[in-house]
Amino acid sequence: MKRVLFSILTVAAVAAVTLSACQKPIVVATPPTTVVVPGPAGPQGATGTSGATGATGSTGYDGAKGESGRTGVPGTDGAKGDAGNTGVPGTDGAKGDTGRTGGNTVVIVPAPTEQK
Repeated sequence: MKRVLFSILTVAAVAAVTLSACQKPIVVATPPTTVVVPGPAGPQGATGTSGATGATGSTGYDGAKGESGRTGVPGTDGAKGDAGNTGVPGTDGAKGDTGRTGGNTVVIVPAPTEQK
């Protein structure tokens, strides 16, 4: 293995020395530059046809539902009404018939007693 490695290194060194000994002059060839001059403008072309009408766009999405409104403030109490008028007194009722005269009935009423 050492022998193969030594011979590869030797060949590489000899090739480097051999190639560096031959120097050639560098020649750069540049092509001549040509100047392009435009000619006169040609006649204007015919107008093109109108393009086709585009397709209708799709409908957008519905918007989100808004929030519910807040409850209003309760109203104030109304004013107290006036007191009503006193009514007219009613008429007297009809006079009753005279009671019958008692018969042989005796009514006993006990004497009041003192209550404690």
